[in-house]
Amino acid sequence: MQPDNNEDNKPLTFREMAQSVLAAAFGVQSGKNRARDFSRGKPSHFIALGVLFTSVFVLVLFALVRLVLHLAGV
Repeated sequence: MQPDNNEDNKPLTFREMAQSVLAAAFGVQSGKNRARDFSRGKPSHFIALGVLFTSVFVLVLFALVRLVLHLAGV
């Protein structure tokens, strides 16, 4: 008799999803985590986190460029 593995049935936590989105954004997602994401994750959650991450990334880059230009006197 094989023991029940409740870990396989639980939905992903916010932390696990955020780590997966960040790892995928930088291209370092492991095959094990990718398989976990496809079996336990919801696509809508990953899409929402991906859009949020991309928006924050763009805003941080925009603010950084503005700061550098301001400090350079441009």
